[in-house]
Amino acid sequence: MNFIKTMIAVVFGIAVFFGLSFLFLAFIGSMSGKETVVVDENTVLKLNLNQEIKETSEENPFEGLPLPEEFTQMQSTGLNDIKEALEKAAKDANIKGVVLESSNPNCGYATAQEIREAILEFKKSGKFVFVYGEYFSEKGYFMASVADRIFLNVGGMIELNGLSSEVIFFKNALEKIGIKPLVFRVGTYKSAVEPFLTDRMSEENRLQITQYLNGIYDFYLKEVAQTRQIPFEELKNISAKMLVKTAEDALKYKLVTDTVYQDGFEEALKKQIGIETKEKIKYLSVSKYQKVESEDEETLPSDRIAVIVAEGEITSGKSTESTAGSETIAEELKKARLNDKIKAVVFRINSPGGSLIASDVMWREVQLLKKTKPVIASMSDLAASGGYYLAMGCDTIVAQPNTITGSIGIFGLLFNAQNLMTDKIGLSFDRVSTGEFSDLGNPTRQMNEAEQAMIQTMIEKGYAQFTQKAAEGRKMPLDSLLKIAGGRVWTGEQAKQNGLVDVLGNLQTAIDMAAKKAKLEKYQVKYYPQEKDFFQKLAEMQSRLEQKSIQEKLGAWYPTYLKFTQIKHWQGLQARLPYEVAFE
Repeated sequence: MNFIKTMIAVVFGIAVFFGLSFLFLAFIGSMSGKETVVVDENTVLKLNLNQEIKETSEENPFEGLPLPEEFTQMQSTGLNDIKEALEKAAKDANIKGVVLESSNPNCGYATAQEIREAILEFKKSGKFVFVYGEYFSEKGYFMASVADRIFLNVGGMIELNGLSSEVIFFKNALEKIGIKPLVFRVGTYKSAVEPFLTDRMSEENRLQITQYLNGIYDFYLKEVAQTRQIPFEELKNISAKMLVKTAEDALKYKLVTDTVYQDGFEEALKKQIGIETKEKIKYLSVSKYQKVESEDEETLPSDRIAVIVAEGEITSGKSTESTAGSETIAEELKKARLNDKIKAVVFRINSPGGSLIASDVMWREVQLLKKTKPVIASMSDLAASGGYYLAMGCDTIVAQPNTITGSIGIFGLLFNAQNLMTDKIGLSFDRVSTGEFSDLGNPTRQMNEAEQAMIQTMIEKGYAQFTQKAAEGRKMPLDSLLKIAGGRVWTGEQAKQNGLVDVLGNLQTAIDMAAKKAKLEKYQVKYYPQEKDFFQKLAEMQSRLEQKSIQEKLGAWYPTYLKFTQIKHWQGLQARLPYEVAFE
C-alpha cells in the first residue's frame, strides 16, 4: 500500500515539475529581449497566407523554445503585419521581391482584397512578386492572381468554379431528440432562425443569398480579370463551365504563367534574383521581418490615430481570441476619448454580430467618443447585424466592395426541452414560484401565450431601437431605413448604393479620412486592444490546441460541429448574421 502511495506521489511530483518547468521556460522566453534580425542582400520576403489571418497578430510565447511543433507553430498572422511588411519591403534595398504562399488562405474575401491591394502597391516599387502552388483554392487564386508570375505544379489544379453558400438546418434533428425551439423575430429577411423552423431556405433568404453571393463573385472576377488581363466575360465563362480542370488548362486560359515542379520554380526564382544555381535562396518571413529595427522608430510623432479592433462574435464581458467583448472594447473606446495623444479613432469591425445589449454598450461609447474626436468605421470581412450596430453611429463608414454588412434586425431564441427530459429520459419537474413570470424561459416546460407575447414585445422594441438609431446615425428618414433593414444582408458595394455605407475602401482609406478630419499631417497609428500578457496567451493557446485536435478528428464535419456548439450563445436577444459565412 505504501509502495502505491509512493508511486502516486512520484508521478504527481514529476508531472508538477515538468509543468512548472514548461511554464518557466515559456515565461523566460516571453520576457527575453527582442531578437535582432538583419536583412542580407538578395533576400526574398516570403508571405505565407496559408494560415489564419486576423486583424492583428500576437507574438507566440512559445516561438523559439525547444517544444513540440504544435506549440511553436500555433499562431495567426495579422493583416496589419502583412501590410506593414510589404510597405517596408518596397523601400528595403536588400529585399529583392516577394514570394507568396496562397494555396488555401484562412480569411474572408475583404481581407483577401486588402492583401491584394497591398501587394499591388508593393509592385509599384518595381520589385517582383512570384507565387508557386500545387493547388489554389478560389480564394487562394484571388490573391495569387496579382503575381507577376504564377507557377502551378504540373499535376496541380486551380479551383475556379464559382462560390457556394450552404445553410445547415436543425429542425429535424431537434425534433428527433425532443427539443422544440421557441423563435421570436422581426423582419422578413432575419433568417438566422430559419434552420430551427424549417428544413429549407425561404424564398426571401434564397434571394438575398443569391444577390450578395453574385455581387461578391462578380467583384472577384472583375479584379482577377484586371490583374490577369483576361476579358471579364471570358473569365466568367471559364468559371461558369469549369473549363480549368488541369494545370494544362490553367496555362491555356492564361490563369498561370508557368507549369513546373518545385525545382523549376526555384530555378526561375534564382534567375530573377540574380544568384547562382547552387546558392541557397534567402527567405525572410513576415514575423522575422517585424524584428528588423526601423531607422525612424525613435522619431515617431506624439499624435496618434487609434485603430480599435472589434473582431469576432459580440458578447458581454471581456474579449477573447474569438469574441469582441463589450467590456474590453467599451473600455478601449473610453480610453481613446480620455487620451489627449489620440486625435482620431478608426473603429475596425470584423464581426457577424451577437448580443444586442453588448452591441448597444459599445455603440454608447462611440457616441460619447465622437463628441470629442473623429470616429471612422472600417468594415473588414463582416460588419453585419450587431457588427453594423457598432458602425452605424460613427461619423463615416468605410467598407470593401465585398464586405458583408447590413442585416439590421434582431431575433430571440429559446428552447423547450420538456419532451427530451420527460418522454425520452424520464425526468419530471415540479416548481414553486413567487410570481407569474418567475421562471420565464425555463427549458423544462412549455411557454404560455402571455410569456411568448412578452418576449415578442421585447424583440419588437429592440428592433425599433436598432432601426431608430441606425436611421439617426445614417441621417436618413426612418421609413427609408426600414426598407433596407428587416435583416437583409448586403455587400459593401450594395450598401454604398443604398446609403448604409459612405465610402468604398480599405483600412488605410479610413485612417487617411481620420487624419484629414483631425487635421493631422504627422501621426503614428496604434492598434488596440494591445497585446495580451503571457498567461492570457497561454490560456488561449490551450484553447486553440484543443480546437485543432477536434478539427483534425472531425475533418470536413468540423464546421457542422462548430455550428452546434455556437447555438448555446444564441439564447436571448440577438443581433446576429443569419448564418456562418464560409464559402469558397
